[in-house]
Amino acid sequence: MKDFDELRSVLELEKIEDNLYRGQSYRTPWGRVFGGQVVAQSIHAAQLTTPDDRLMHSMHAYFLLAGDIDLPIVYDVERVRDGGSYTTRRVKAIQKGRAIFSMEASFQVPEEGFSHQQAMPDVPPPEGLQTDREIGELIREEAPDFYRLTRIDRPIECRPTGGAAPYTADSPEAKQNIWIKALGSLPDSDRMHQVALSYVSDYNLLATALLPHRQQLKPQRVFLASLDHAMWFHRPFRFDDWLLYSMESPNAGSARGFSRGNVFSRDGQLVASVAQEGLIRTSRK
Repeated sequence: MKDFDELRSVLELEKIEDNLYRGQSYRTPWGRVFGGQVVAQSIHAAQLTTPDDRLMHSMHAYFLLAGDIDLPIVYDVERVRDGGSYTTRRVKAIQKGRAIFSMEASFQVPEEGFSHQQAMPDVPPPEGLQTDREIGELIREEAPDFYRLTRIDRPIECRPTGGAAPYTADSPEAKQNIWIKALGSLPDSDRMHQVALSYVSDYNLLATALLPHRQQLKPQRVFLASLDHAMWFHRPFRFDDWLLYSMESPNAGSARGFSRGNVFSRDGQLVASVAQEGLIRTSRK
């Protein structure tokens, strides 16, 4: 997948019946449905059942089963509530008659209110920073797993603010900041920009929990799988301009890692927040 035009074709849903939609999957190199794709398609399915004047402000979801990339995914939307200002939807993603993913989402009519936010981290601007693909090429012998990840075609460009250091040695803290931007332009639709960001919100988030443990993990294979995912959308934004994805992992244990992230626009506005817990298993085989 080389740009967002290609991604948009993947995220498009076919209407089967009222509240029922069918989606296709991007054929990932690792052979399972990408979690961010199911998140984005579920959000899009919920959007298709809500009035245009309402924007999603939060979603909470669980990954239940690994998705089969060879089969379509059916999205069953339940219209839980339609209020004067808020709309609630519940979505199940289904394959072979079983739910592989479930989500609840809330939409709101935009309105004014009190405002404050956390400050954006003081990091270098994206101009002049190397892309993750360029960094991967430089450290391909030292960090082959990272190099292989950077070879995968993606619809976004990533520019880590810390250069190669976080991928070659243990980091003192489980934190990283990465500038992200869509490859290609997006339409003037706040809803589409939310769907686009939700797709890429799964990139690098759980891997942040591994940053203090890279040397320990070197002789082992690591299996990562998202268990749950939550997002909050705070302000409108454009994803065809640079956004800073600031991630940290406060805890890892019991074969799970917990990570959270804040997304800032170039001018320092906090536009979204993300949280996720995922499975982290190791094997020497």
